[in-house]
Amino acid sequence: MLPPLASIPSPSQAEWAIGPFPVRAYALAILLGIVAAWWILDRRYTAKGGPKDTAMDVAFWMVPFGIVGARIYHVFSSPDAYFGPDGDPVRAFYIWEGGLGIWGAVALGAVGAWLALRRRGLRLAPFADALAPGLLVAQAVGRLGNYFNQELYGGPTTLPWGLEIDEAHLVPGYEVGTLFHPTFLYEMVWNLAMVAVLLWAERRFRLGHGRVFWLYVMLYTAGRVWIEMLRIDDAEIVLGLRLNVWTSILIFLVALVIFVVVGRRNRDRPDTLWLPGQEPVGVEPDEARADADVAVGEGAAGVDAAGSRSSDVHAATAQTDPAGPRTDDSASTDAAGSRTDEAAATDAAGSEPTDGASASDQKV
Repeated sequence: MLPPLASIPSPSQAEWAIGPFPVRAYALAILLGIVAAWWILDRRYTAKGGPKDTAMDVAFWMVPFGIVGARIYHVFSSPDAYFGPDGDPVRAFYIWEGGLGIWGAVALGAVGAWLALRRRGLRLAPFADALAPGLLVAQAVGRLGNYFNQELYGGPTTLPWGLEIDEAHLVPGYEVGTLFHPTFLYEMVWNLAMVAVLLWAERRFRLGHGRVFWLYVMLYTAGRVWIEMLRIDDAEIVLGLRLNVWTSILIFLVALVIFVVVGRRNRDRPDTLWLPGQEPVGVEPDEARADADVAVGEGAAGVDAAGSRSSDVHAATAQTDPAGPRTDDSASTDAAGSRTDEAAATDAAGSEPTDGASASDQKV
């Protein structure tokens, strides 16, 4: 086998010390991803008309819930390291060593977001739609933590982007110097590409009512299936496939069903931010505004139709009478004018004396 022409070196260290405090690359990657997701969420949610600072307030609930859920999912989906023959249950709390399951983060994080939004009288679906692109960015950035920890890599490869792994982090059974698929890089590229697809689909099809979020779930799981199948780290195997592969397939199908059902049920319905009866004082509900717009549109159409009918009548009259329509006042004026002409004629006749009359006057 020919040696590879190039490779990706792994970082020499994943932890630094600032005085007595350790700074771990994995933790920094997770924090950076959270900040990026929050920034995108805040801009998108306020653009939808959401109250300012909502993203920050909800994050204080959503992030802790999400981290706990992610760790619980990881521990129960890979239990040998914690509850196996050589496992240590205490290590389940060592989050900085790596091991966060995305589906636990999404599930429990959604619970935290729902609780925070309900306190504010806001609906979860529009918030989730605003969050979806940021989740993909956060997951892409978070994978840098796996790179620094030299973990969760794929099988051997001779591709020029093969990943170097130090002896201390090699999966048993592989020789030093073997290059591996950089699954962290594959997922980073996939997630960032899916951000573009998600934003395009949102604008192209005017997605709402939580459908942006469910499309995110489908796009992410579609990539996770093939990336997960490349990995060689220990995992629970079910019917010949890794547990996370089956989980991704199942969640993809569930998201697809929900995406279709929500689209059919909410066709032509406004995507409101507020729970019923929770709109701020002086703010008209979105449904009412939509109904008002429809009513105004129908009224304007009626006025236009009436105006066009009136114009048609006038046009028909103009064609029938070239001289133009005659009003009752103009007819009366004409009649009065004809009578005046007759009176003038009578006066003219009276002003001319007859011969008999003239003779009588002369005799007198």
